[in-house]
Amino acid sequence: MADTPGTGLDVARIKYGAWLILAAFILLAVVFAIAVWQFTTAADVSAAVGAVAGVVGTIIGAYFGVQVGSSGKEAAESRRAQAEDAARTAMASLDPTVAEKVNAEIRSLRQSTP
Repeated sequence: MADTPGTGLDVARIKYGAWLILAAFILLAVVFAIAVWQFTTAADVSAAVGAVAGVVGTIIGAYFGVQVGSSGKEAAESRRAQAEDAARTAMASLDPTVAEKVNAEIRSLRQSTP
């Protein structure tokens, strides 16, 4: 089975995402350990860890949001290219006069669309 275009990119996204999550857990563990060592009350520890966890969670969420959006865009572009190829194949099998009428209609639709 041959690799599909973008498979290497998907593997890289998964790999970097896993490293990002691992680094976030390590960072939170370090922050928790320092907070427990420095503060005496549970409220102070939870405030310190919560502040860091909120920022780290936001950054990780943004990373994965961008990755999902990028992946969706790539899939949409691939489907558009396939549809365009199918349309060209269909147009090539038409009678030239009919094909010219269809092309004229397509051009007029493109000009009327803002």
